[in-house]
Amino acid sequence: MPPGDDAAAGFGVIVAGLQAQRDQLGALRPELVFEDVPAPRTLAPYASAMAATVLVGEEEVASGRLILLYDPAGQTGWAGSLRVIAYIRADLDPDIAEDPLIGQVGWTWLTEALGQHTSGYAEPSGTVTTVVTEGFGAKESEPAATGFELRASWSPEISDGSSAALDGHVAAWCDVICSAAGLPPLAPGVAALRPQRRRPRL
Repeated sequence: MPPGDDAAAGFGVIVAGLQAQRDQLGALRPELVFEDVPAPRTLAPYASAMAATVLVGEEEVASGRLILLYDPAGQTGWAGSLRVIAYIRADLDPDIAEDPLIGQVGWTWLTEALGQHTSGYAEPSGTVTTVVTEGFGAKESEPAATGFELRASWSPEISDGSSAALDGHVAAWCDVICSAAGLPPLAPGVAALRPQRRRPRL
């Protein structure tokens, strides 16, 4: 089999594992609604993406996107051949948005979730932004809306060459979405795809 076919087949196995994680999380978190979305085609030779929405009743309170990139040759800033990109957006109470530590809190949600659910990660990078939308003119009577946005990327650590090392990365992403949406954590003893913990390499 040509090397390119080997890479495509290996990436397909990894993507199937991520989709299995997603299905398990959907059963544990009925508020989360998942869908496959087109992946960017210019960032790496291989890419896959999924989206999630948090629904409380009929109201969408948070959403996110997770992209997995694979470049057999690696890229500058990556630690290995894989890179995960995450985007999360949620409505935010204006009083909370005014907290000067909200960015640090949002980033801590991510690092704690990755530390809890994954077997390791490296080269984390990202931003946290609060967005205020105000109405003017005909929309002047509409209340101001405040949003929270987190954009982040990291490299999964794979020490044994197994796609199982990616277990937990979808769960970590979903944890952050649920935290941003103000949902309570899963009940004690209910864990989604949590491998043996190892100290993250930052």
